[in-house]
Amino acid sequence: MGLLETTLTQIKVLEYLSKKGYNRTEAMLRMESANQDVDGRPIQTRVEDGGGVKYGKAFDLLRNWIEGNLEIYKPDLRRLLWPVFVYAFLELVSEWYPKESRTFFNSYRDIFETEHETDMRALQAIALPEHVYENQIAKIYHSQRYRVTLSQTAFYNLIGFLEHKEKEGGAVLVSLIQTRLTVVTVERTVEEQFSLARLIERAQQPENFPAEDEGIPGHNPGSANITQGAGTTVLTRLKLGNITLDQESRQDVLGDLQDEDKANPPAPGQPSLAEAFEQRIKREESEDVPGRTELPPRPPPLARDIAMEVQRMKENRDRFRISSRTGGVGPGVSVTMFTFHNTNDSITCLDFSADYRLVAAGFDMHYIRVWSLDGSPLPGPPQPDDQDTRPTASHRLVGHSGPVYNVSFAPATPCSDKQDITACKYLLSCSADMSVRLWSLESWACVVVYKGHDGPVWDVTWGPYGHYFLTGSLDRTARLWSTDRVDYLRLFVGHDRDVDHVCFHPNNAYVFTGSCDKMVRMWLVTNGYPVRMFTGHAGNITALACSPDGKILASADDSGTIILWDLAPGKLLKRMRGHGKGGIWSLTWSVESTVIVSGGADGTVRVWDVQLPNDASGQGKVVGEGGAGQKIDGTTQVSNVPGAGGKKKAKEVVVTSDQISAFPTKKSPVYKVMFTQQNLVLAGGAYLP
Repeated sequence: MGLLETTLTQIKVLEYLSKKGYNRTEAMLRMESANQDVDGRPIQTRVEDGGGVKYGKAFDLLRNWIEGNLEIYKPDLRRLLWPVFVYAFLELVSEWYPKESRTFFNSYRDIFETEHETDMRALQAIALPEHVYENQIAKIYHSQRYRVTLSQTAFYNLIGFLEHKEKEGGAVLVSLIQTRLTVVTVERTVEEQFSLARLIERAQQPENFPAEDEGIPGHNPGSANITQGAGTTVLTRLKLGNITLDQESRQDVLGDLQDEDKANPPAPGQPSLAEAFEQRIKREESEDVPGRTELPPRPPPLARDIAMEVQRMKENRDRFRISSRTGGVGPGVSVTMFTFHNTNDSITCLDFSADYRLVAAGFDMHYIRVWSLDGSPLPGPPQPDDQDTRPTASHRLVGHSGPVYNVSFAPATPCSDKQDITACKYLLSCSADMSVRLWSLESWACVVVYKGHDGPVWDVTWGPYGHYFLTGSLDRTARLWSTDRVDYLRLFVGHDRDVDHVCFHPNNAYVFTGSCDKMVRMWLVTNGYPVRMFTGHAGNITALACSPDGKILASADDSGTIILWDLAPGKLLKRMRGHGKGGIWSLTWSVESTVIVSGGADGTVRVWDVQLPNDASGQGKVVGEGGAGQKIDGTTQVSNVPGAGGKKKAKEVVVTSDQISAFPTKKSPVYKVMFTQQNLVLAGGAYLP
């Protein structure tokens, strides 16, 4: 049929519809006819009709609009770019646009590689539609919605703009937002983070971090329940107080402390040990403490447990007291650094015993070595008469068939008598061979092998009272164990990727898990239920530590950020920056829960003020790599410190105002930091020339 015949037919149909009064049908036909070419094919007037290029044009439209917006709205609106980028890329791949998808990915990758380095590395390998359903990261995004929270003003401006630019790419963006994102709008007066003052403060900050409730799976801040509607926060009531002793054990401890007071009377003005113990009991009884049925069962206390409690009270009373920063001057925290030489970068982990006598290192050559900290000989296992029994300052533990990823000493205290009743007796280790081993530090032999994980075990740690321990693995689970059973007791499932780090709450009622899915979860030990979920990290979780008072959790990531979380409301307290990239590998709290010490890949030990709120006014810059041993005080504005690279200048990183001081090493990444009960700090690392 030619053009003339087609035109005549359309005219006749229109006349018939007009004659019969079908006005709406006539109008629709005229509209459709106006968008056809000479051959009767529809004319593409909208960007979404343009094949694979439509997503690139739509992304450029959104990005240019955001960068031209008001400064106070930019930080929140920029949070849309990452999910739009990911879902647009996955749609291009799914719709079989290989060339356009690769062009799209390479055009915008530089925007996101700093914050989403791991995810970008995984997405880069996607080229075919089947990869979307096989790639681990792609499956997480493709199967769930990405949650973003915006103020109502910013959201209405966004929707108005997209409707106005419908044909230029707005319709594509609306479709992505409707099908792939969960956008939660809040009033500025209701949420503190969207108040005018906070918006202005965030606009002035050099970096834009994700919100607490952003990401996959979307949730309300702190809540582990992701099925609730927007604005509905369901939080399980937590009991965070420390556990008090039972009446019989309390009397035993009190009697021993009274005997100690008689043998060694307190100094003038110093409370007796018995008085300090009674004051602590009264304080603990006033706190919200979980009942016995809300705790995992514990073995009956032994003489060793009573002796350890007595020693803890002595250390607690005589400790160096840290009361946070005062008058802009940081407390005089002392750090003792133990450096391992000639390791050839083979050490994977370190731990110090709580009696301050031993240090253990795990190696990628499948073994563990334990040293005495003061270099004194360690007692060895019984040997036949024909073998060498000369004392040595270290022992080697062999048994794993893969690299050792973490070691953990059992709870202990310094021993004040000759019987060593409170000395450390056991060591746990985990490995790539999917097992956990319990080692005796008296016979220097493996006592038990625990198996149950379906992949390498990344982390292991003892509970605060011993007996129980916790593991995290490649199989995306954490598991609770007891030393008297070879099978695990609890299985904690919920992370989308590996469980890299685990830790206990001080009262033993809760555990924490950190993953490379950038989330931290809190679980109830007795039933394995999740009670809190914390999101907001821009990198993989590399360290966890709960404060001794049980109220705050500190988590660190490989981008050099430490985040403090208020456990009861499940809220983010603040972020602390200062470490260079590569990971913060260890965190430890002072006894008063007022100061944190951290160590990591940048070769520094840093001291942080927990109570001081950080702001933009106190920011300085220091080199992220190890320095030349020069102390950096938090009151000094530092812009250049000699780096470990010699002539080449190291990359500078932002330091928040709550950093009290920093202690650079000479090319020694810090694997472990630990506060003693007297508020001294032990740190360990390996020298890497």
